[in-house]
Amino acid sequence: MTHGNSAFYNNQRLKTKRIFRKSAVPRCIGGRFACRPALMIDRFDKLAAAVATSSSSGKGDVIMANHTVSTPTHERCVTSYAARTQYKPGVVHPPHIKVKDAIDIHCHTHEGQQDPFALARRASLAEMKGLLFKSIPGDDPVAATQAVQDDVSRWAEKERVAPITCWSSYVCGRQMAPISAKTVSDMVDRGITAVWLPVFTHVITMSTVGTYGRFMQSRNAPGWTGPLTWDEAMQVGHYDLDENGKLKPEVRDIVHLCADRDVALFFGHATHNEIYRLAEEVDKVGLKRAVIDHPYSPFLNVSPEMMKELAPLGILFNFTWDELSPLLGVDPQIMYNTIREVGPEHFTLSSDAGEPLFPDSVEAMRLVRGYMEAFGLSQEELYTVCTRNPAKVVGLELN
Repeated sequence: MTHGNSAFYNNQRLKTKRIFRKSAVPRCIGGRFACRPALMIDRFDKLAAAVATSSSSGKGDVIMANHTVSTPTHERCVTSYAARTQYKPGVVHPPHIKVKDAIDIHCHTHEGQQDPFALARRASLAEMKGLLFKSIPGDDPVAATQAVQDDVSRWAEKERVAPITCWSSYVCGRQMAPISAKTVSDMVDRGITAVWLPVFTHVITMSTVGTYGRFMQSRNAPGWTGPLTWDEAMQVGHYDLDENGKLKPEVRDIVHLCADRDVALFFGHATHNEIYRLAEEVDKVGLKRAVIDHPYSPFLNVSPEMMKELAPLGILFNFTWDELSPLLGVDPQIMYNTIREVGPEHFTLSSDAGEPLFPDSVEAMRLVRGYMEAFGLSQEELYTVCTRNPAKVVGLELN
């Protein structure tokens, strides 16, 4: 049996290619191993400083020119995060293409990134069904998303096109804010569609790629600072488990709240131990809209075997353009193989785009969908991962 263009592309499962290089010094957490960065912190700090100041010092140009062209993802992400967070040429205003019926469940439009109003219009012209905004300018994601919805609806009526639907979300722990079930409850009351557990301020992020210097008083550095030690990150970042390896009460309450109110829960950037504890709670309370984002990012590194363990609980795995981008560099063949092995019914595709170094979210959706089609997903399978499953996440009933 062939799938899509698999006969042409020879889509046999690759048995020798590895996605990540394991760190030489893994850290054991609750009996499981979480990879630490392969590069030494002092080495990265020097590299990151040079990359961040390349426009004035010229050192970054030399380092980038001499840097290996193709490296393991877990190494490449260390330098790419320094570069991508410092490159700010201005807001991106997307042009127009077609990505019919797609729903992007991981869209970024916060300050300095793609403009949400222009993006919503572009997505409408592209015949997409909708966008779930993970980030959007301002402190009120519901009001900001509604403003985009009102604008695109008025514009679409004049242009005689169907407007997309815009959904809002709330990210726990942004800007080092405490994790609060009360805040999540208030946001659900106001109308958010999804909740993300900590992402950029999670310990695994800070110990893998670093963080903004403003979050680290001990370093007091502008821009981006390199990876922290695990212990240092634990002092300032978010972690979902207590000292006994159980979900912290606020995190557990958020899982229960999402189940009770039928709101989607994204696990955020989480270690394997946290993922398993969250999955246990998701199963216990019957939450039907749980998602693990970018499973092949260096923050999660979820294997196909682990996916097979979690898939029976109804958890979806959201592959993104970010993973395929040069800044992370996951092999699209491996992404396709994973979808084929675990089953398309367990996956979604999204952009995780918005930064100026990325294509806009509409183009990113075209690319990630196009890659998976080229490597072998059929039209029906593409509809499952780009429309049917994302619709479940945002609570949209399809005709």
